[in-house]
Amino acid sequence: MKHLSLLLALALGLVTAVSAGPTVIECWFVEDADGGRLAKKPAALLLRQGPGRIPPRPDLDPKRYLRVHDPTGTLQAAFRRYPRSAPTPHCEMSHYIPLPASVNWVKGLTPEQSCPRALDGTWFMVSMSSPVLSLSSLLQSQTEPQPDPGLITMATAVLTVITHNPTTRIQLGQDALLDLSFAYMPSTPEATTPLAPGPPPFGLEWRHQHLGEGHLLLAATPGLRGQMPAAQDGAVAFAAWDDDESWGPWTGNGTLWLPAVKPSQEGAYQATIYLPYLQGQVTLELAVQKSPKVSLMPSPLVWAAPGEAPPELVCLVSHFYPSEGLEVEWELRGGPEGSFQKAKGQSWLSALHHHLDGSVSLSGHLQPSPVTTAQHGARYACRVHHPSLPALGRSAEVTLEVAGLSGPSLEDGIGLFLSAFLLLGLFKALGWAESTVRALKTTLGKLPSSLT
Repeated sequence: MKHLSLLLALALGLVTAVSAGPTVIECWFVEDADGGRLAKKPAALLLRQGPGRIPPRPDLDPKRYLRVHDPTGTLQAAFRRYPRSAPTPHCEMSHYIPLPASVNWVKGLTPEQSCPRALDGTWFMVSMSSPVLSLSSLLQSQTEPQPDPGLITMATAVLTVITHNPTTRIQLGQDALLDLSFAYMPSTPEATTPLAPGPPPFGLEWRHQHLGEGHLLLAATPGLRGQMPAAQDGAVAFAAWDDDESWGPWTGNGTLWLPAVKPSQEGAYQATIYLPYLQGQVTLELAVQKSPKVSLMPSPLVWAAPGEAPPELVCLVSHFYPSEGLEVEWELRGGPEGSFQKAKGQSWLSALHHHLDGSVSLSGHLQPSPVTTAQHGARYACRVHHPSLPALGRSAEVTLEVAGLSGPSLEDGIGLFLSAFLLLGLFKALGWAESTVRALKTTLGKLPSSLT
């Protein structure tokens, strides 16, 4: 019975492994058309095949229906961890021609004049993007006889570049890590450039694009000697192969580290992996943000008489980023019309004040309408909404006290003021009389005794 339970658990585990993630990824095949246009035709990638024959797809041209052999397991692993709730990734496929890299600092990867014969054949580039991953994979069509000829095209994933965090949101001034990994398995050992077995040299490039401008941020060629461009913005990359197998497959890490991120560093980051005649690229987005601090003045309470308007309220919204997307709402909590209502009165926002760290501040103003005795104890609140805050935003509040309903009335306040004024005058008069008497006694004490 124990052995039967173990076999059942193993079987369930195998079923789970086989059924994890999608088996087919729907794509668009993009190619040039007449007039310089791009034509899009339906295509599909079969990542896993269950027992039996290949699932037929009569709606697809067999040249655009690819059965993917994934020797590194990168594609399989990416979609095994793909959340069920995440949207289906957008996938595009196109033809690819192996060519040497055009940038000078990576010329050492292709010292020979022509591509090796191992790179002959038909190549495809597949690009996928979604909120949870972005990847690029180079597929080489297999030349050996294929099962079910005319039904599907067999292809091998040779180079795959992937990130599991395509959009990174970081607090202003903190360090950012842009995730990047890659995997490589040459179709034949002759496809690698080094004579000794092991992972080949490669090139890693990170470029930054923001507000229509782009520049090279970092370049590295582990395994090659040469003059590298200087890294910008203090960027550091973890550029290395993770393993040292004789003939592959190999996986690598190209994660980028940016210290103390500033607003000027947000935008698109393009990461490119260069191998001899092969290049894979993904794009990541870096968003910089800082949550605002909110305070309300005057505080702790606003004092007004019935029928009069309270003093102007000022909501300070300080040190936030970005400046776009900020909203300030005024609320009156409590009072005669329920627990919550929009505060009445005239409201406006000040101009932005810019700080040295790139953050900004502003103030929201409200001139409330005249109050009634029924509003005694209500609370004025300013609620701030910003992309860096939760959906409910952040708020600050003060309590409204209507004169005559709590503590001294306005007339009592005037009477107390006049009484204090008279007492102060009396105290000053007494002090003056006392000082005069002392001065007189001192003068008399200094006169000769004959005069006294």
